[in-house]
Amino acid sequence: MTRVLVTGGAGFIGTQVTFALQEAGHQVTVLDLGHPAAHRAPLPATIHDAPVRRADVRDRHAVAESLRGIEAVVHQAAMVGMGTDLADLPEYVGCNDLGTAVLLAEMTRAGVRRLVLASSMVVYGEGAYVCPVDGPTRPAARTVADLAAGRFEPSCPHCGREVASAPVTEDAPLDPRSVYAATKLAQEHLSAAWARQSGSAVVALRYHNVYGPGMPRDTPYSGVAAIFRSALEAGRAPHVFEDGAQRRDFIHVSDVAQANVAALQATARAEFRAYNVASGTPTTVGQMATALADVMGGPEPVVTAEFRPGDVRHVVASPARAADELGFRADVDLKAGLTEFAHAALRG
Repeated sequence: MTRVLVTGGAGFIGTQVTFALQEAGHQVTVLDLGHPAAHRAPLPATIHDAPVRRADVRDRHAVAESLRGIEAVVHQAAMVGMGTDLADLPEYVGCNDLGTAVLLAEMTRAGVRRLVLASSMVVYGEGAYVCPVDGPTRPAARTVADLAAGRFEPSCPHCGREVASAPVTEDAPLDPRSVYAATKLAQEHLSAAWARQSGSAVVALRYHNVYGPGMPRDTPYSGVAAIFRSALEAGRAPHVFEDGAQRRDFIHVSDVAQANVAALQATARAEFRAYNVASGTPTTVGQMATALADVMGGPEPVVTAEFRPGDVRHVVASPARAADELGFRADVDLKAGLTEFAHAALRG
């Protein structure tokens, strides 16, 4: 048994992580701000019987108090998603990066040397690509002019040919292309520096597209699965951006929770080590929207050709490192997961 503090443990993923850690025999306490981007209702006093302390991870005193008697931290607290506009930038940096810095400083003071960090696939920017002529390549960010003209596929920066996406590994170059992505990479850099300087252990879990029960319902910070489901519940067709062919790796939140349990064990031996948390099965956004519409008996998705600057085209993952080193493999296939998700409770 390990005494674990879960920051953000009352959130969508954090709630499931808290439960999974308890089921694995660990003693869990929760620190959560109840940020309005993720919570519309007051925080409960407990999450699966784990006591909840309502406080900001940027509050040094509250963090220090929460770390008393703690042996490891599972750091889920963060602002997520693309936000509404660049006015969100200070809040993203404050919550995600300053919050992580405060947590690491107080962990040092408290002598807590084990951290599981919730990172994200967004640190990669675009995924991995192969050019038929030049081989493995790294496309430049897509321009607004290209997107507006419907040229969604990235091209080889050397010869201009269209490139094919490939599974991205943890050793791929990191190239964040949104504010949120930049803050998640900063969390990794801060944690890695902390691990080296303090002799501590960090396991960074790069979540791919997480969906499942308890997702926030239809806010600017929601995942695409929740946005599509909200439209279908209202009798509207899901609106799919670009041409719907952008590829992602959708992973069920219960699998993500189990990855955190596996990662906690690995903090006994790692310095800093990153892992993709993914199913290993690529799916286009259009396919996911169609599958959800079929399950819910709703209208077929509408492909709109709309786009968001900062979005990337394809990010699909290799889950091999997590399988080999953590023993983690996703269990929930997309069809079963979406069937459950179609009628599961969402966060109001």
